[in-house]
Amino acid sequence: MLEKQIERAVKDYAESKGWITRKWTSPGHAFVPDQIFITPRGKVIFVEFKRTNGRTTAGQEREHQRLRQNMVSVFVIDSVQSGREMVDHYIDS
Repeated sequence: MLEKQIERAVKDYAESKGWITRKWTSPGHAFVPDQIFITPRGKVIFVEFKRTNGRTTAGQEREHQRLRQNMVSVFVIDSVQSGREMVDHYIDS
């Protein structure tokens, strides 16, 4: 499945549960995750979408690690199912 199809389906699912989703661009900073997801209780999650079986680049891995070192949740999602599971995991957070 294509990245944009997975991203749209997961965003739609999260929004149906009351989440806020925003495309993330950060001028001057390459390799940031694709989306910011915010749960109804204020938990902020960064999400990198990939096509099915897609892989992150070395630059993306470095940026994700930098975010995680600051206690930020970063997920790499390559299927609608794994995206829904992420949302369901945080549904009461």
